[in-house]
Amino acid sequence: MRIVAGTARGRRLEAPRGAGTRPTSDKVRGAVFNVLGQFFEGGSVLDLYSGTGAMALEALSRGCDRALCVESGREAMRVLRKNVAACGFSDRVEVREDPVERLLPQLEAGAYDLAFLDPPYAVGVGEPLSELGRVIRPGGRAVAEHDRRRPPPERCGSLLLLDRRAYGDTGISIYRGD
Repeated sequence: MRIVAGTARGRRLEAPRGAGTRPTSDKVRGAVFNVLGQFFEGGSVLDLYSGTGAMALEALSRGCDRALCVESGREAMRVLRKNVAACGFSDRVEVREDPVERLLPQLEAGAYDLAFLDPPYAVGVGEPLSELGRVIRPGGRAVAEHDRRRPPPERCGSLLLLDRRAYGDTGISIYRGD
């Protein structure tokens, strides 16, 4: 697994051992950024259920200013911190070891331009996605990764579906904040 584009392009990322984390493949990550836009002129990123941090690190590599990565798995946290340092983004990334459902309500409203949500498929994206709309700036975007057979609704709180794609068993739903 590598950073696909930008200042950290080609940088290898580690993944935790075992089946507890399901990293987003380079192919799917590249496809998501083809829809979002290849590069950014600043902005803040929120990466929930961050795992390896690949989505936030990709966004930073492509021009976003800062990121908050949230993960509660101990092994995933170790790898996440290592990946942030390997990409040279330690000064631009805050890593929080908290359950998403506890931290998300505490985040400032409208604080993020871009958010990624990739919970375990068994958890689903419904409830966190509804709350996520509160922390996305109007016009900001949220990307939910999910089981393609169980897509989230077209409207979720203040988020409106812009695009939906499938890559094998992986579904990607991209929303805009109102």
